[in-house]
Amino acid sequence: QLGIEQQQNQTNKVNKTFNTNIPSIYALGDVTGGPQLTPVALAEAMTLVDHLYGDNQKTMDYSNIATAVFTHPNIGCVGLTEAEARVKYTDIDIYRSDFRPMKHILSGSDERSLMKLIVDKATDRVLGVHVVGEGAGEILQGFAVALQCGATKAQFDQTIGIHPTAAEELVTMREPVSA
Repeated sequence: QLGIEQQQNQTNKVNKTFNTNIPSIYALGDVTGGPQLTPVALAEAMTLVDHLYGDNQKTMDYSNIATAVFTHPNIGCVGLTEAEARVKYTDIDIYRSDFRPMKHILSGSDERSLMKLIVDKATDRVLGVHVVGEGAGEILQGFAVALQCGATKAQFDQTIGIHPTAAEELVTMREPVSA
C-alpha cells in the first residue's frame, strides 16, 4: 500500500498539477475520476510535462470537451446540456433543427439528423452544441473550437455555411424553439 489518497469514487485524488498526496507520485487519465477520454488524458499528460519540465504555465480546462459516440447515427456534443445550462444560467434560448440532410433526400433515404444549440440570452454566448446524425464527431470538432473561443449566436449567424452539408444547419438556425 502506497497510501495514495482516494476520492469517494475510488479514484486517485490529485491537485491541479496531477500530484497525489505523495510528492513523487503523479496520476492522470482514467484513474483520477475526470472525463475518461483518450484526448483528455493526453492533454493532462502535456500539462504535467509542462509542469515538470516546462514553464509551468499550462492548466487543464475541462469545459467544452467535445465527445462523440460512433454509433449509427453518430451522437456528439460539446459544452453544456440544456439541463446543465438551465441550472447555471437564468435565461437561455434553445435552437433545434430536425431535418433530412440533402444527400439523404437525393438518395431517397429517410435518415434524419437532429441539431441543437443552447445559448445564454444575456450574453448571446453559445453554451452547447449537440448533433445526432452522420458525421457528428467530425462536425463538432470545429464547433468545439468556436465554443472554446467564446463564440456567440450572432457570430454563428454571420457565418456563411458550406452547402450542401449537414453542418450548415448549425449556422442557419434563426428562431429559438424555446426559452
